Amino acid sequence: MIIVLGKVRAEEIVLAFLFSLVVSACIFYPFLILVMEVTYLILAAINKESPCAWQVDQVALWYVMLLEYIYVRLIGATGSDWMIQLTNGEKHTPVYTGSWPIIFLIAVLAIVGYYYLSFRPMKKMPPLMAVISISAMYLGIVELIVFSVQVIGVQGDDLAFMLLIWPASLVLMCARTILARVREWEVLPMEKRKIHQNRILNTMDGLLSKASFWPLWGLILVLPLLGILIAILILFGQAPDSVIKAWTETADWRLSTKQAPQNIFHDEHYLCTVAAGGHQKIVKPIRMGVRHGHPVIVNRQLCVANAFEQVLEEKTPHFHKAVRAFYDCYGFPIAKMIRKSWVADLVYILMKPLEWVFLIILYLTDVHPENRIAVQYMGKEPSIQEIRHLGIRE
Repeated sequence: MIIVLGKVRAEEIVLAFLFSLVVSACIFYPFLILVMEVTYLILAAINKESPCAWQVDQVALWYVMLLEYIYVRLIGATGSDWMIQLTNGEKHTPVYTGSWPIIFLIAVLAIVGYYYLSFRPMKKMPPLMAVISISAMYLGIVELIVFSVQVIGVQGDDLAFMLLIWPASLVLMCARTILARVREWEVLPMEKRKIHQNRILNTMDGLLSKASFWPLWGLILVLPLLGILIAILILFGQAPDSVIKAWTETADWRLSTKQAPQNIFHDEHYLCTVAAGGHQKIVKPIRMGVRHGHPVIVNRQLCVANAFEQVLEEKTPHFHKAVRAFYDCYGFPIAKMIRKSWVADLVYILMKPLEWVFLIILYLTDVHPENRIAVQYMGKEPSIQEIRHLGIRE
């Protein structure tokens, strides 16, 4: 008895330890990184740069980015565009797949700009390159803010507060990086005799040599830089308004303008999954039905199986209980594996002999077997709009 209790206690300790690790990795550490970024920015503002700031920046950039991706997936986001019919609580992609190239390019450019501004020695850095790097970072920040607006505030996003950590950390990181490089530039001795001999160069130098104005020039160059990126991508087939479409050509999110087909409900009843997920020519759906309060697509095989179970429960309740327990044990795992149309088709074909057996038993035991079959899943009928949205895979 003591040994058993000891094993249970040990398992509880291990589970508690693992749970604490997950909570720390996913919630506590990101908040700690955010607090550290705030602290480092304050230190930079009073001209006291921390030697550990760069390491924390890398964690904020890559580790918290990974967590951001996990959070977005946890609230149901997929990689499917708005016109694709999803299942259960899934959501469509928050970024239109046709605009992924421009979104990816902006993100890469922002990261390159950050690393260039961080690692390039100021003595070897042309002021214009510094301004372009700042512009690229601005573009990345704007993109990240728009993405945050897109995914935060939708229904069912209990992790919304976690989605704010990454953009907030990166904004602080970029602000501190720009501030540090501006100060470093201002203390560098410059040789400008040749520049002053040329009026154009002298004017340009007057605009760019004052590093305190770099953030402003970077802001001014944001739109031209974005225009150059779009022009390059147009040559590869991207639409000029792809940046806007990235957020509006979506469904289920804050900036979405599209109405997606209503999700198909796949539950643990694998025949329901077959009827909803198989190809129409194979599984032969006949109408909409209701199961557990959810609209489901119904075919004859599903109705026959449910009618047979109903008769089984009426005639032999004890045997039905055993059959139901067996089904619950093996049917649920099967339902979870049916995620492709061809798999649903295969299950439908394999179930055909059993369907005939069920049908024979129904005709042997029921006075009106077809009536019993016809009334299966006849709950509250969905609205016309729901029926229109609940399409069937061709």
